[in-house]
Amino acid sequence: MKPENPPEEPHRRFNPLTREWVLVSPHRSQRPWLGHLEAAAVSPALPYDPGCYLCPGNERAGGARNPRYETTFVFTNDFAALRPDVQAMRQDESGRGLLLSESEAGTCRVVCFAPRHDLTLARMTVPEITGVVDVWAQQYHEIGSLPNVNYVQIFENRGEIMGCSNPHPHGQIWANQTIPNEPRKEQESQQAYLEKNRSCLLCDYLQLEAKIGTRMVLDNAHFAALVPFWAVWPFEVLLLARRHTGDIASLDPVERSSLADIFKQLTTRYDNLFEISFPYSMGFHQSPTDGEAHPEWHFHAHFYPPLLRSATIRKFMVGYEMLASPQRDITPEVAAATLRNLSGTHYAELKLP
Repeated sequence: MKPENPPEEPHRRFNPLTREWVLVSPHRSQRPWLGHLEAAAVSPALPYDPGCYLCPGNERAGGARNPRYETTFVFTNDFAALRPDVQAMRQDESGRGLLLSESEAGTCRVVCFAPRHDLTLARMTVPEITGVVDVWAQQYHEIGSLPNVNYVQIFENRGEIMGCSNPHPHGQIWANQTIPNEPRKEQESQQAYLEKNRSCLLCDYLQLEAKIGTRMVLDNAHFAALVPFWAVWPFEVLLLARRHTGDIASLDPVERSSLADIFKQLTTRYDNLFEISFPYSMGFHQSPTDGEAHPEWHFHAHFYPPLLRSATIRKFMVGYEMLASPQRDITPEVAAATLRNLSGTHYAELKLP
């Protein structure tokens, strides 16, 4: 396969991070759609919502009241999926590993990005987003230092279609006693690559993509955003640090500002794609906090947006995807070119009188 001329026939692509395959079927991108149509996302109109449990000064669902915060605000999730006070337990009811269970300690926190209810990362300024990056870094270090936490997962679900229950700009941090499935697969792959090649998997991959260019979306001095060769979701993006570093806390102030800048640029292009507040799930993958050295880890973020052809048509992971392997229609090269050619100015600003 020549990278500048990807095949238009069905083919599959290998993901070296997870060591899994994705089926690519470019000829299906023009098929008619008579299926479910999503309601177009509508951005909140009010900078403050008295009924929002994340707005400053309001009472949360668990009964606590938020302070009148003016920048970012972090609190322990009132309905956390993980708790630190879990009694240690491991049992195998079958004796053969067929009915195996064990306790999982941890904690969950909510990070409100801004006090204004009507903002998103795309509509925040780079200095404001830099403040969020600083909080992410501080939380990674603080939570990762807890004795029962060995992995810190920072993520954001944006939009109702991604299960977000509140439009107020916020993300979450779930911290586990063990390394969850997806980062564990990536750790094993990065470690195996390092042992075999004496180099970093994602450093080598970024060097290749920068040379080829067709899947690059945007970059700056310290980060690059691209549609990965093995992308599953239609407009999936992999965000990579240029410097080999394992976690967000190790970024210096200039790199943190650069990360905020590329977040602003990418989320603006996402919104401009269909001129809506674009939904996605985003999460950082980074070194475990188990006290061990992890030279194999390269700090990066995944963006998984569900929309396919318009603001109302989404990509469903059903049937073949659930039972066999992921499948995509538009090629990563087409998706990257589409995002790359969008304006870096938010469409709402372009429409101002």
